[in-house]
Amino acid sequence: MSEFTYPAELALQPLALPPSVSVTVPGSKSITNRALVLAALSNNTVKGALRSEDTEVMIDSLRRLGFLVTEDWAANTVTVGRPGWERLIPADTADLWVGNSGTTLRFLTALVSIDRGTYRLDGVARMRERPVEDLLAALRQVGVDARSEQGTGCPPVIVVSGAGWKGNVLTVRGDVSSQFLSGLILAAVCSQRDYSVVTIRIDGPLVSVPYVDMTLAMMTQWGIEAGWEGDNTIVVDPHWQGHPSGYTIEPDASAASYFWAAAAVTGGRVTVSGLNRTSLQGDVRFVEVLGQMGCRVEECDAGITVHGGPLRGVDVDMNNISDTVMTLGAVACFAEGPTTIRNVAHIRHKETDRIAALAKELRKLGAEVAERDDGLTITPRALKGCAVDTYNDHRMAMSLALVGLKVPEVVIRNPGCVAKTYPGFWQDWEKLRG
Repeated sequence: MSEFTYPAELALQPLALPPSVSVTVPGSKSITNRALVLAALSNNTVKGALRSEDTEVMIDSLRRLGFLVTEDWAANTVTVGRPGWERLIPADTADLWVGNSGTTLRFLTALVSIDRGTYRLDGVARMRERPVEDLLAALRQVGVDARSEQGTGCPPVIVVSGAGWKGNVLTVRGDVSSQFLSGLILAAVCSQRDYSVVTIRIDGPLVSVPYVDMTLAMMTQWGIEAGWEGDNTIVVDPHWQGHPSGYTIEPDASAASYFWAAAAVTGGRVTVSGLNRTSLQGDVRFVEVLGQMGCRVEECDAGITVHGGPLRGVDVDMNNISDTVMTLGAVACFAEGPTTIRNVAHIRHKETDRIAALAKELRKLGAEVAERDDGLTITPRALKGCAVDTYNDHRMAMSLALVGLKVPEVVIRNPGCVAKTYPGFWQDWEKLRG
């Protein structure tokens, strides 16, 4: 992380020509943090790991929990293991700092519940506003003393656990964050001392289903039988069937969305290497939305290429690819006709209220935006350069950079917030200039 420095504000210069480039984005944050948990439970190595704020707080927390972690960032590998086999969680007490990493907080809240100990998890001011009560309530169903320290349903979180879950059936709500469910799935593999099958039921609708499918696919890759049973139940068999000797991380599809979108708004051609439609990540489907808007999408051995063209507005349910809502919001400013984004109320609980923040900043840039509880409608208008705020949200910064590809005098405030998941973003962004 020390190799990157960021100014307080970054003035963007429009491209002189549409790009015609191939780019490589770093490893997926979502896959990396899941893989680090699985590696901790199985003594394993994660290859192609992402180095970012979110993954570094996960690694630091695993160390505080007593796991042995060896990093080789020159090779992008991280090896995690236990110093012995007496305990699943080596340390019986720990105070964990998770920054603003939702995956770290939610995955580790579930993980520390599988062994005897007392643990506290806390983060930045915004993390103390992000909900976790649904996960805590699920853990209490299996005998874990899991509570919000201040009674707000948000961090700091206190977990006082015994030797494994006292039960193998639990229910969790899924309408706020799919990370609650993914955390329980990851922990379930070591939650039962008698190796009984764990049944997790989902109460109500589930948001961001592809992220749960990602977790289940990774469990299979690591030799764990886990999958759907009907529409609202997941079953995990905590018998390891062997695990990989090293696990390789895919490029980050959410990060790729900004480069595919760059082709869309400029009429250029951008290939993102190493991704295809069979990716574990649902966000690879963002290219399908660009296709609906008028882009040409090609898939080959090298990756996925987007060719920009005249854009038209779309009406799209983005619940399953909600991390790309802000990307689409920026693209919509260059389309013919309005674009409506639906069914993403849960992104109000992310690093910022992403619906409100996106609406406010696009209006500053000149777009007409109608905000609803579960989304927004963006109607293109003549755009103008201005300084835009990022709310310390990495995805706001990277998405709003798209406007600066065509509109002069766009200034990104706090551009360093990209370090959360993509520290080298601005350097890679310059590759669009060929």
